[in-house]
Amino acid sequence: MEFLTAHGADLLFYVFGILALAGAIGVVAMRNPMYGAISLLLTFLAVAALFLLRHAEFVGIVQIFVYGGGIMVLFLFVIMLVN
Repeated sequence: MEFLTAHGADLLFYVFGILALAGAIGVVAMRNPMYGAISLLLTFLAVAALFLLRHAEFVGIVQIFVYGGGIMVLFLFVIMLVN
């Protein structure tokens, strides 16, 4: 338990870093555009969590609102129009 309290922030940083990397690879590797968009959303949220862990709250919240909200809605709207 002492290890988690001493290194909890470091472990969360590595977990969200791996999630961001996996989401970025998923964006490139997925052939279905919907799955690619979900992977892109996972990447955006993981990067926002990384900002929040580094005490950059404003940038993390802007990351969620602008990219996670606006751009993803626009991107999914375009995908729905194409299909």
